[in-house]
Amino acid sequence: MRPVHHPGAGPSLTREFFRLTLLVLFAAMALAVPSLAQEPPGLPNVMDARLTATPERVRLVIDLAGKTEFSFVSLSEPNRLAVDVRAGTFSVPEAEGVPSEPGLVSAYTIEQAAPDRVRTTLELSGPAQVQQAYVLDPFEDQPARLVVDIIAATPEEFAANVERDRQASESIATAPAQSTPAGGSELPFDSKPLVVIDPGHGGIDSGAEAAGGIKEKDIVLAFALRLQELLVESGRFDVALTREDDTYLRLEERVALARGNKADLFLSIHADSFQQPEIRGASVYTRDENATDVLDKVLADSENKTDVIAGFTVPQQMAPEVVDILLDLMRREMRVQSFMAAQAIVHQLEPSVALRRFPVRQADFFVLQAPDVPSVLIELGFLSNANDIANLMQSDWRDRTANAIARGISSYFDSLETQP
Repeated sequence: MRPVHHPGAGPSLTREFFRLTLLVLFAAMALAVPSLAQEPPGLPNVMDARLTATPERVRLVIDLAGKTEFSFVSLSEPNRLAVDVRAGTFSVPEAEGVPSEPGLVSAYTIEQAAPDRVRTTLELSGPAQVQQAYVLDPFEDQPARLVVDIIAATPEEFAANVERDRQASESIATAPAQSTPAGGSELPFDSKPLVVIDPGHGGIDSGAEAAGGIKEKDIVLAFALRLQELLVESGRFDVALTREDDTYLRLEERVALARGNKADLFLSIHADSFQQPEIRGASVYTRDENATDVLDKVLADSENKTDVIAGFTVPQQMAPEVVDILLDLMRREMRVQSFMAAQAIVHQLEPSVALRRFPVRQADFFVLQAPDVPSVLIELGFLSNANDIANLMQSDWRDRTANAIARGISSYFDSLETQP
């Protein structure tokens, strides 16, 4: 079955070395202290499944009692898509049904296809294909989730997918001790880099505000959704958002979502304000405890105080000294990769939008603290500047800027592929 996520074309060998070193270290610690060692968890339960549909797209969301693996396969006569998850049981209230809105899927069924596999079969009203699929970690009161986005395909594309999956099934049909998806055996899938986009603020935290009820949280969400759409359309990336609606998330939750899902790049999107209205333009930040200038420190302090204002505090965590050393080395590697990503994005933004002087900048933003995920924060502009406000409210500017950032992300991953 397809792994939840393996970094593709992304992490350098150095990053993987430190990840493996940490895993070995933690395993050794668990063996040294028997009370910390735990038996491997059993297969999770599939708790719920639901479809949302528009004429152009279908989204399948499967709630899971824990993270697991998945695979999918295209089938013909009749045309179907089958999505398998490695799970021991399912307790879905409705094991079959039809979408609430007409679209690419006409009906679905859920069944225990094998002792270790639960299958969701989607009956198609026309040729379709999986656009992206990824598993999200549980957080707060939300369970782990498999998200599968399905879009239309040409008859030729669908037929090619069916044949590809048939050949893949036959090529490994004799492999021992493998659970099998709908086509009869395990299917290999090329993993894609996972990009996590974090629209800043949300819910009770509106972020910066301008006259006329313009709120940062709304602007950055609309921009993040457009950027996600462009990245997914490229076919190169899996893309997840920390929030897809007006939801409040604590800063550590945003970081945890990126780390827990082993993101290959984390982008936090903002549009702040400043007391000097002449300050304007986009910029891209990487993390550094020493801000580039006074404005950078003001912006970082403002963002980091979000949780305090909302009544939360950031928990303080201690780690063994040896782990601190390894994490410091990993942070250095991540800072190099974060800077590469920032440079690539700015290079694509320069011909398209107004930028601040020295647009690649550093500040101590909390959301950029992940020691194992390259992370950048993009300031789209300032709600305290009339020209920036006009741009931020224009769909043409949003499309142009999102396209530039998408090109920068692709360029960043291209550069990683060429690293020795």
